[in-house]
Amino acid sequence: MRWPRQLMSLLFVLALLAGPPIVLLSLVGAPIQGWPTAAQAREWVQNPLTEQTLTAALTIAAWLVWLLLASTVTIRVLTRLSATVSWLRRMPLPTPWQATAGGIAGAAVLGVSSHAITAPPPPPTQPVAAGTLDEVGKPTPLESEVLADEGISVAGGWLPRDVAEQVSAAAALVWLRRRRSYWPHPLSSPSREDTDLAPLPPTVAAVQAAFADSTPPPTEPGAASAGSSLLDRPTVGRAFPQAGVGLTGLGAQDAARGLLVTSLLAGRHHLAVSVVVTRDVLAGLLGPTAETLAHRLPGLAVIDNLGQAAGFFPGDHPGRAPGGREPTQPNMQETTGPPGPTLIVDEASATDNAETLARLATASAAVAVLGRWPAGQTWQIDPSGRDHHQDGSEPAGPRMCVLTQVTAIDLLTVIAHPDPAPPMPGTAGPSRLPAPAGRSPRREVTAQDHPVRSGNDQRRLRLRVLGEPALLLDGHPVEIRRTAAVQVLVFLAAHPDGADTRQLTDAIWPGLPRRSLTGRLYTTLSDLRATIRSTAGVSIIEHSDDRYRLNPTGVTVDLWHFHHAVRDATTTVTTDATTWKAVIDAYPADLAARRTWPWLDPIREATRRHVIDAHATLASASPDAREALAWLQAGIRIDPYNADLHTRAVTALIALGDHDAADHLRESYTRRLAAAGLLPTDTDLTTTTFTDQPAITSR
Repeated sequence: MRWPRQLMSLLFVLALLAGPPIVLLSLVGAPIQGWPTAAQAREWVQNPLTEQTLTAALTIAAWLVWLLLASTVTIRVLTRLSATVSWLRRMPLPTPWQATAGGIAGAAVLGVSSHAITAPPPPPTQPVAAGTLDEVGKPTPLESEVLADEGISVAGGWLPRDVAEQVSAAAALVWLRRRRSYWPHPLSSPSREDTDLAPLPPTVAAVQAAFADSTPPPTEPGAASAGSSLLDRPTVGRAFPQAGVGLTGLGAQDAARGLLVTSLLAGRHHLAVSVVVTRDVLAGLLGPTAETLAHRLPGLAVIDNLGQAAGFFPGDHPGRAPGGREPTQPNMQETTGPPGPTLIVDEASATDNAETLARLATASAAVAVLGRWPAGQTWQIDPSGRDHHQDGSEPAGPRMCVLTQVTAIDLLTVIAHPDPAPPMPGTAGPSRLPAPAGRSPRREVTAQDHPVRSGNDQRRLRLRVLGEPALLLDGHPVEIRRTAAVQVLVFLAAHPDGADTRQLTDAIWPGLPRRSLTGRLYTTLSDLRATIRSTAGVSIIEHSDDRYRLNPTGVTVDLWHFHHAVRDATTTVTTDATTWKAVIDAYPADLAARRTWPWLDPIREATRRHVIDAHATLASASPDAREALAWLQAGIRIDPYNADLHTRAVTALIALGDHDAADHLRESYTRRLAAAGLLPTDTDLTTTTFTDQPAITSR
């Protein structure tokens, strides 16, 4: 509780302010007792260092120190009062209608008899920005980063709730694409150098963390992105007037970036172009990376002038489908489907082509003009995304998504194509994604120097992180109250060499100021240590040199046992099937199964790939075709999204003459990809390259 500490602080300050004057006045007296006479002055000049003069000098110095302290406290108090008064002035007062409604509601509540009152069901838990949920599920304010009912604040912007959900779903889809394109192969080292295991940008991690423990994960990874009503129309486009709107003010550029990201996210599962933007505007929004990023963004059409935009809008060319593609049947008229693309232009282009822009606005999802727009409304956007009419009289619409340049680029990376021409699975080697700018590939941490559990191991504590995380004492789970404490245990298990305070706070509460999280981490660790000590009588978390690590002599970890099996299989001179089978036997389930912590994805995927490599190696080394097929099918159960395993299995089934099973496997894999939002271009696994979106259109 805060108030005891605040009360003690207040008493301490009052003691500092009142104590010195009381002591000085009682022992020495008043600091000034009249001006010195001429005789006293001559005496002081002749003999300055007397007991009386030294006492007076020390007294004056003490009073000066006290005055400095008093002035500092006074300035702090006045500053706090000024901030409080300013906040009270900005506090919105209820309108007459709101006051009337509140009075009616209060009267209704007070008028109901006591026996008719029932406890209302608790409101659904709203996701908050990373780290703003306390350990019992109640939202607590932290640096104004709380996710309100309508959105989430991140470093460098604000996103509406449904847009944040889209970002989280798109991030899950990135890892599905990486799983799909991985090419299993035997490793010569327990460490992985896969460049596509690089973590996603910090902004994406912050959005993911907001939903990590507040909503249950989908049954299938990436399933949240399929069939969602969020994909039908850009969120911000619903509030836009049909004729378009001009954006001015300090937040105009940020709002345009928010519109760009929102529209691309909402249209990422449609084949039509979802955003049309002029080249100059895109360069102003995304900076030097605009040209490079534009060629990787599906659904983005870059034009040089407004006259080139007509081909991307339905109804501008008879017989043309949305996005400028030919219809599949003659004389087919497009009357249904997603809305037209979002159009973003500058003020000069809009003024010079007012008639063209007015015609395109009728078929677009939203039209935004960066600047004043005389032919339509003009909104003034503040940096927080709140919009007002040009005269500032009243809000023009819902709060808009606003993003800085860095934040927008971070979010766009989750929907950008990793490679314009990815290799075919199983033919050209493993597909690799470039690491984000400024990031180095993550190197997997192994537990080579830590002991593993043996048959005569007397350690009573066992940490299980493969599958549902649990700390077991003699086989029985130890109750851990805080979800952050569970994360700490899994994180330290995945990093046997330990982690410092910065690494732990950045992983568990990404995107929030570290200075506000240190106390929360200490509280979490203190509670975790106390729980383990009271239950098992030992302490398994060591702290030295500002690094926390699990004590290998006090707890055994199944992940460390798995890493030792991988090391034996990859470093033994004469590797046989037994070592690879040991890797498979040591892997009961995915790392922290069904947990959606953002930091977990790279480590979980690296661990899964070791097991896939073991299955593929055993299948390749098996002399019996049916045994090889069985190993491939077991690998598919570990990762049902890997294209290379499916291609090998289909080929093996065809070689065995079981064409029906091959067709069934091919069709079920295609359906699984489509359900997750990964669209295949064909159903033949042996010849098909799978993609997610059509190529970029640029004019």
